[in-house]
Amino acid sequence: MSGKRKSYTPEFKTKVVLELLEGEKTVSQLCSEYGILPASLKAWKKQFLENASLAFDKSAVVKEYKEKITRLEREHTQLAKKVGILTIERDWLAGKLCSLDLSTRKRLTGEGDVQAAAKQQIPSLNRRLEMMKISKTAWYYEAVEPFCSEEDRRLLDTIDRIYTKHPYYGHRRIRKLLNRLGFSIGRKRVIGAMKHMGITALYPRPKTSVADKAHPKYPYVLESYRNDRGQVVVERPNEVWSTDITYIRLQKGYAYLAAVIDWYSKRILSWKLSATMDVSLTTSVLHEALASHPKPRIFNTDQGSQYTAQAHIDILVENGICISMDAKGRSIDNIVIERFWRTLKYEDVYPKSYTTLKEARKGIGEYIRIYNERRLHSAIDYQTPDEAYYGIVNTKDFMAEKWLEDAA
Repeated sequence: MSGKRKSYTPEFKTKVVLELLEGEKTVSQLCSEYGILPASLKAWKKQFLENASLAFDKSAVVKEYKEKITRLEREHTQLAKKVGILTIERDWLAGKLCSLDLSTRKRLTGEGDVQAAAKQQIPSLNRRLEMMKISKTAWYYEAVEPFCSEEDRRLLDTIDRIYTKHPYYGHRRIRKLLNRLGFSIGRKRVIGAMKHMGITALYPRPKTSVADKAHPKYPYVLESYRNDRGQVVVERPNEVWSTDITYIRLQKGYAYLAAVIDWYSKRILSWKLSATMDVSLTTSVLHEALASHPKPRIFNTDQGSQYTAQAHIDILVENGICISMDAKGRSIDNIVIERFWRTLKYEDVYPKSYTTLKEARKGIGEYIRIYNERRLHSAIDYQTPDEAYYGIVNTKDFMAEKWLEDAA
């Protein structure tokens, strides 16, 4: 077995080479004396002679090192700039990511398999949680879906019917009526159910719990549109739009319907039925309305968290639309869309009693088409919403054409 390779210091090599150059000892003698190989000694001698001139010309060595230092400093400066730019971009992206809701951040944090993390292709789970500002408790917590039992759905359906019939009822009256109908239920349970459905009584009251306190609120700018009787009067299409979300009962669960309505013509400009009530529901409906119609001057909503969320506000700001929000606890400020919900439920949702989300989406879509094209509206002098919105003058021919299309 070969021994460990020896290592010699520069001082030792210099000493042996000088002895060789003195000529008093041969290569063989020096190799034998110091236990080195002849080839090594010859290589040391060659290297010594090639660099001997540096002993008399230090400037060459200094210049070489200066050039090397200058090059390293230049590379370091460029690298520092890149690191600075990447740090700014990282902090900006981190801020944007942390502004997302918890469920979205958890979904993004969970992307990437364990094997990729083990190979260091992505950060570890602990590091990802730290970057996304998610605690371990929040990461492992699994929320229990509220109001998911058959009895809960029956409760929500009954509250929906009561509210649609009596939109001015608060949680106290609804609870009393539920008790008379055979539900053994407390005040907090009724409040929780109404919050889950996103409904409040249509009258001012001191407390509501539907808004997110962290989100900014905007004033109700439609006060200037009120006439002598206190009614908001809009005189042209695309002057004022508004939106809202309502609960839609199904035989096998429930869903949420969001829509955008034009206040002047009462026309539904866009709508979407979803199994969840979140920001993506409201932003998608708003995007669709703006993509297919001229933008409004004013857009009115309630103070729900879906409408005060930055994603929804940004769309309106980018389009230069004035933002208006109902006063706290005054759902009646958004009365146009509230009346449409009542009409939709009594004329379509309740009679048809949809079974599935797919069936409801198809049926509600057909109802909204008929509502826009053919349903005469007393508030707009018995025109259809389409006639009022598009300014169609020859209503007789237009209506006849629509009825003939349906007959065919």
